[in-house]
Amino acid sequence: MPAVLIVDDLVSIHEMLEAVIQPTGFATSFATDGEKALVRYKADKYDLVLADIDMKPMDGITLLKQLKLYDPNCVVIIMTAYASTESAVQALKYGAFDYLQKPFRVDELLATLRRGLEFRKFQAERAAAGPVAGMKSADIEGRLIGKSPKIAKLIAQVKKLSAVRSPVLLVGENGTGKSAVAEILHAATGAADAAFLRIDCSLSSESNFREGLLGKNGEGGTWVKDAKGGMLYLQHLQCLSLAMQKELVSVLRNTAHGFRLVCTTSEDLEKLVDEGKFHDELFYRVASLPVQLPPLRERTEDIPLLAKHAASQAANPLFDANLIEFTDDAAAVLTAYHWPGNLTELHQVVTKLAATTETRVITSQQLPVRVRQLKDWPPLTEYLAGQEKQYIDLVMHACRGEKAAAAKVLGVEVSRLG
Repeated sequence: MPAVLIVDDLVSIHEMLEAVIQPTGFATSFATDGEKALVRYKADKYDLVLADIDMKPMDGITLLKQLKLYDPNCVVIIMTAYASTESAVQALKYGAFDYLQKPFRVDELLATLRRGLEFRKFQAERAAAGPVAGMKSADIEGRLIGKSPKIAKLIAQVKKLSAVRSPVLLVGENGTGKSAVAEILHAATGAADAAFLRIDCSLSSESNFREGLLGKNGEGGTWVKDAKGGMLYLQHLQCLSLAMQKELVSVLRNTAHGFRLVCTTSEDLEKLVDEGKFHDELFYRVASLPVQLPPLRERTEDIPLLAKHAASQAANPLFDANLIEFTDDAAAVLTAYHWPGNLTELHQVVTKLAATTETRVITSQQLPVRVRQLKDWPPLTEYLAGQEKQYIDLVMHACRGEKAAAAKVLGVEVSRLG
């Protein structure tokens, strides 16, 4: 029998909730403040915690933080009066599963408890299956190519996220590989036939969005129903109007735990929240697990590997594209270029070149003019100090030893080059 720990300083609330919850198959226990609740949670096993936000000496938010430190997988539902709804929304930031606004309806309470229990069971199943249950570690590393510290950190994050079902927010410039990460997380569920529903918020009109995602009664449209048991992938979330964001919050409260929610943005949503341009509750519901994807210019040491991989994917009619090599000067130019389009641009450039080249060895002169033009290269100040010598060497090589030209690109005095 699933167990619920109810935390409220009013005994009358305990009695009311017990009368409502127990007949539905839940066992109930009680605590009158946060400190007692924390002791009880550590002593016994509970599937859910239903806690009031306004208590002394330890309030609901503090209890939530302490519970998450002790058990990151605990499922906490916050109860709040209307006046403290803003604090309850903030609780989502600290990992609350959901919140209920007093006075709440019985059906609303029971529905929230059922969703919380479903989420708890899913977490337990994923933990029992082990990390990356549906996708091998090598498969992840085969999709996220590179050896740089930043890509290594990203791979480690993705492996951990594969074992949970919480919403994920992928943050990064266009072309940094957000869709690849979403596909990895979907594959890691282990359900081969699970739906992967991709919605681009920048392209979908409000009428289509409302019909497909929100539905007629705000309980979820065809997109939500189709995504059940799989993943709902919302791209460019920042493009939604505030009105649509507000309606989306309502849908997610009722349906978000029927599927894995992954969203992407190329903007700082927290900053947009502060500016009043993004709904705060939507932000906390989708951004509990933010993942930053680095632009290509911040992991230049990966570019030769990525170029080689992209070339191997091409279909060259003359020879096996796996055999294509880049000369040192071509690798130097590729590494020094700024790549504003990130992985997408690199893949497009290399794939086209590898598919059309008549020579197996590619030199810098075969690269597109925009990649070879020195004016497109970033100044030295954009690079970390640890990369300075390597970057100078690359520019000097590309400039064929012409110090004046290299100094102009680098934005330094010629004497700096020795």
